[in-house]
Amino acid sequence: MQQCQESLYGHKYILKEEKPYCIKCYETLFSNTCEVCQKLISCTSKDLSYKDRHWHSDCFLCNKCSRSLVDRPFATKNEMLMCIECYSNEYSAKCHACLKNIMPGSKKMEHKGNSWHESCFTCNRCQQPIGTRSFVQKDANNYCLPCYEKQFALQCVHCKKPITTGGVNYHDQPWHKECFVCIGCKQQLAGQRFTSRDDFAYCLDCFCNLFAKKCAYCTTPISGLGGSKYISFEQRQWHNDCFNCKRCCVSLVGRGFLTCKDDILCPDCGKDI
Repeated sequence: MQQCQESLYGHKYILKEEKPYCIKCYETLFSNTCEVCQKLISCTSKDLSYKDRHWHSDCFLCNKCSRSLVDRPFATKNEMLMCIECYSNEYSAKCHACLKNIMPGSKKMEHKGNSWHESCFTCNRCQQPIGTRSFVQKDANNYCLPCYEKQFALQCVHCKKPITTGGVNYHDQPWHKECFVCIGCKQQLAGQRFTSRDDFAYCLDCFCNLFAKKCAYCTTPISGLGGSKYISFEQRQWHNDCFNCKRCCVSLVGRGFLTCKDDILCPDCGKDI
């Protein structure tokens, strides 16, 4: 015998690493201590272990209801053992639909602080489980995307398809952002300045190129949009910055001027005409 030196003849013993121990010495040296009763777990008792902690079978109980957890599923909270029912009542989220506990280990769906059983997270219209599909929440109800589009979404006046996000309202009609484009260059108009003519929308560049009058000096379009000012005289127009004396280049805005053929002159330069 390795410890007490008593004879093992006619007694039970245990071999560990090829060394014999009597039962008493073996338990003293190697048996685990029960978490609940703090007594040694004998060689003849079942040693239940979980995360380096040990229990007698009779001590392996739910901390709340004291039911045995042997061969039953359990959960822990702050190192306390609990049966699934007690754990759920204390700590599990409740399903937003059926108001029952969502059991530990079962799949749950979460959205904006609410939880559902997977089977309870359904479309309010077709009643089919939404799962991981896209959905829209409206008035506290969840809708799969096809049902939401059928029931609530506006239809784009251009492509006739539902608008689910990022729509534009123009002339009291709904448009997709990508459908609301300049009739000329097809550039998207959402978020930028535009104008219209005959109910067609134009970006400023296209509108000016197509319809605006040209400056008599620089020949580029005069938009007249956004309050920009220009000079008009005898069927001709000028940008304010372009309305200058042909000879001395002084600005003639708000001043008297003379004309000489296609040129405009200040009174001083006009004396020599």
